[in-house]
Amino acid sequence: MATMTPQGIAAFDEGKYPSYRGDDLGVCCLNDYTYIKQWVPTAESVELRIYKKSYGGKLFRSFPLLPSDAGTWSRELEGSYHGLYYTLRARINGVWQKELPDPYACGVGVNGLRGAFINQERLLPKTWESDHGPQILPADAIIYELHVRDFSISPYSGMKNKGKYLALTERGTLTPGKLTSGVDHLVELGITHIHFLPVFDFFSVDERNPDKKYNWGYDPQNYNALEGSFATDPYDARIRIVEFRKMVMALHERGIGVIMDVVYNHTCFSQASVLNQMVPGYYYRYYPDGRWSDASGCGNELATERPMVRRYIIDSLLHWMKDYHVDGFRFDLMGCYDLETMKQIRKTLQKQNPFVLLYGEGWTAGQSVLPSDQRALKNNIRQLPGIAAFSDDFRDVAGGSWGNVADKGFAGGKTQREETVKFVVAASGYHPQIVYGYVGVEPWSADPVQCVNYLACHDNYTFYDRLKLECANEPESLILRRYKLAGALLFFSQGIPFMQAGMEFMRTKKMNPNSYRSPDFINQIEWEKKDRYADMNDFYKGLIAIRKAHPAFRMPSSDQVHQALHFLGPYIPGLVVFELGNYANGDSCKSIILLLNAAKQPSTISPGLGKWKYLIKNSVINLSGTPLAEGEQVEVDAISVSLLVTD
Repeated sequence: MATMTPQGIAAFDEGKYPSYRGDDLGVCCLNDYTYIKQWVPTAESVELRIYKKSYGGKLFRSFPLLPSDAGTWSRELEGSYHGLYYTLRARINGVWQKELPDPYACGVGVNGLRGAFINQERLLPKTWESDHGPQILPADAIIYELHVRDFSISPYSGMKNKGKYLALTERGTLTPGKLTSGVDHLVELGITHIHFLPVFDFFSVDERNPDKKYNWGYDPQNYNALEGSFATDPYDARIRIVEFRKMVMALHERGIGVIMDVVYNHTCFSQASVLNQMVPGYYYRYYPDGRWSDASGCGNELATERPMVRRYIIDSLLHWMKDYHVDGFRFDLMGCYDLETMKQIRKTLQKQNPFVLLYGEGWTAGQSVLPSDQRALKNNIRQLPGIAAFSDDFRDVAGGSWGNVADKGFAGGKTQREETVKFVVAASGYHPQIVYGYVGVEPWSADPVQCVNYLACHDNYTFYDRLKLECANEPESLILRRYKLAGALLFFSQGIPFMQAGMEFMRTKKMNPNSYRSPDFINQIEWEKKDRYADMNDFYKGLIAIRKAHPAFRMPSSDQVHQALHFLGPYIPGLVVFELGNYANGDSCKSIILLLNAAKQPSTISPGLGKWKYLIKNSVINLSGTPLAEGEQVEVDAISVSLLVTD
């Protein structure tokens, strides 16, 4: 790996890199003038180069930028350049750097090699000013993770704009069996937010031929511009902006929020990145000997603790909120970020939208030069109120250790992990009934809303594939029962539930554990599976309906959990029983009892006095309720879930 000794951490000084405090960085394109201002503190000169096309063609015009305050360079041009393209290049230490879009470019041409002059006012839908996402609290969110292309690319999706933003604007789409597909399906399912895998401009897919190569997009190229492979015309920077806004509005009209997966922890390129070409050495962390710090596992990591890096990230997030009405952000490898930056992100973004959802991976993929006590790791999440972390504890105890497919989870039938199941039911926080010596993990969330529970995401196996591996000798009918049990644990635990797209009808990736660049055959949502697994889809829809109907499952504070959540005994291997009492969190029911039996033997319990009724009886949902006779024992079938309520 190449080294960069001149701009290493040891060489950093504030005098060389003064912080700019204005709010006008980037390119502002209006009807009668165009204004450019860039932070390039170590440059000797900066040149703006203008092109008529997004790709190819001769240079149209060029202008030098003029030095301004606090390391900035600026220029005002007469007239509007809307629809034209540009690059910038800086001369540093006598050498011209590569010509690329500026870091703040809000539009780019095909493959992101040129910035686009964009007059945002010309590209706003008629009712854009009144558009907004669902205004719900984090505890009430149900997150659905998907990749834009995966959602519609299947020939059986029923959608016309396959692989495009516009597919999520379509209504009336159907599976081959005439069941709802697309966004109609999501509305029917009951999710509240879509978490999109990267939609910013990434490098790995050639936008000129987007069907040739697949990628998830965790290789950032231009943070503030949209990916063109999801647009109907990647050559015109305006098209992707218009189509993305149409998608956002269409989702908001259906009551669904939009969450962006953001990757400010690293860039695709290191030395040749847009950031490094403008201000070499500043945006990244290095070891004193000049080696790149690489907590991302991708070759570099951003120095989020530096003032202008922190400023850039916050400006970028605000751009997505203000210009695209994005409702939340998932931070890839959030453990690469420093704590103070995350605090400033929350403070700033909640002023813009008090309902914004913020969560991320509380770990890194490698070692960092930044000390662990300064990083936004899961074990430091208590210092970040208003920000949540993924619970890998939930994933591992429910479905099995991610690094060992031989290690079954609770749903797969592994017993003597019941104490850890109780731990994740309590949203990975403290609960007086839990014996943490048996859990092996200390409580890390301060409140349930700091915990995102999940069975599977784009990484690793789908949950169905994982169960098939764990229970290879079991019939499909038994695997389906385990699948329902796991779903009940997901939606009836405290915290924020997160589901991978298609898991409601047994999504598979053909046993591929890392499909980041696998073809559509592996990654696509197979909508015909909804027809085959209609019962499972209806079961997950029912779980979501019950969760949304009962605030007891959505307690926002640990104090409420301590008062209302009680685990019931005696200890029986494979059986976890808990009660949510005292009209928890304003619930209409005085008490709710959930019985999760992962064992191959049935069990019997007594729910106590009261007029009880089943909402779920042995994994069969009846939202109207099935009465239980006074004093009747509850028989819990093997590998099943039952849920009882009393007024």
